[in-house]
Amino acid sequence: MPNKVINIFEIADYDAQVAGAGQRLRDGGVVVLPTETVYGAAAALDHDGAVARLRALRGDNGNPSRPFTVHIAKPQTATEYLDELNELGKRIIRKLLPGPVALMFEVSPERQKDVAAKKNLNVADLYDEKNIITMRCPDHIVATDVLQQVPAPVALTLVEPKTLGATQSFDPFVDQVDLVLDAGPPRYAKPSTIVRVGRDNWEIVRTGIYDHRIIERLLRTTVLFVCSGNTCRSPMAEAIARHVIAQRLGVGDDELESKGMTVISAGSWAMPGSRATPQAVEAVKQMGADLSKHRSRPLSVELIHQADVIFAMQRSHLQAVMALVPGAAEKVVTLDPEGDVEDPIGGDASLYNELAISLKGLIEKRLKETVLAS
Repeated sequence: MPNKVINIFEIADYDAQVAGAGQRLRDGGVVVLPTETVYGAAAALDHDGAVARLRALRGDNGNPSRPFTVHIAKPQTATEYLDELNELGKRIIRKLLPGPVALMFEVSPERQKDVAAKKNLNVADLYDEKNIITMRCPDHIVATDVLQQVPAPVALTLVEPKTLGATQSFDPFVDQVDLVLDAGPPRYAKPSTIVRVGRDNWEIVRTGIYDHRIIERLLRTTVLFVCSGNTCRSPMAEAIARHVIAQRLGVGDDELESKGMTVISAGSWAMPGSRATPQAVEAVKQMGADLSKHRSRPLSVELIHQADVIFAMQRSHLQAVMALVPGAAEKVVTLDPEGDVEDPIGGDASLYNELAISLKGLIEKRLKETVLAS
């Protein structure tokens, strides 16, 4: 009998294995997929037999129970299951997905019937008795690659491999599934956060990776600048952009947070805690911006998710962003559409002053195209 457990990152034919997993789901099989938080047994909801197996894995004993959480490959897919969203709903989906969050939405009975008919499912397969659907968009390349191969809604239920030293074993449930894609331990050691989204507010139903403070921060309008070391170009751009936006809003630079606006910078190769170079501090000071308190920080998945728009100083920085979060492709661009903003490190004060002037022009143009478009 062929091995059911595939070490997905240790094989040469990754694409073929992902395609095979997708085919198994389309055929009514049960496949264990990794996510950034846990492993889940997955099944397409248009196969009753596969769903019954999921219920058995979940401990439902074959009886009808609450709907499973629908897992989607792309955030945009969420709208296929929901009423027309207001700005809050759109923003929450845009800012929190993909990521370690499950979102709960109330959906009108009329819309539920329409969705169920289009998906060829029963309403109860998707929505509970309180008209709620729960959806998750995992931030894991394997889950994403497999899910996007299945046109039907896919449900996952938690399965927990045993940890044996530095390895993990799927023996407790391997006989109950058709395939396991083993991608190693999940990125996080906590479960996903569950957020219920209302018309005008949101609330945490279960705290997991993200707490209330983190979600509030993620939901801000955030501009992120990225360079290499985060001591010259990107902090200069951050300070200048902060000053430009503050002037546009008629507030002080230190009041932007209270207006729901965050401007940050990071470096793809940065060591945390370094000060901006003295030349950078002086160059932006002449423009009325302050860089004296800056401390460098490395680029991270969390910062990328937090950002509404990301401006990279060079194409290599754009690629670094997408390597961490492929889904960020829609919001990351080079600051200069004509080419790279060159690193001034080692240059004299005049070079930094020229850079500051150039950055200001580029930033004003880019901000008018994005967060200051209105």
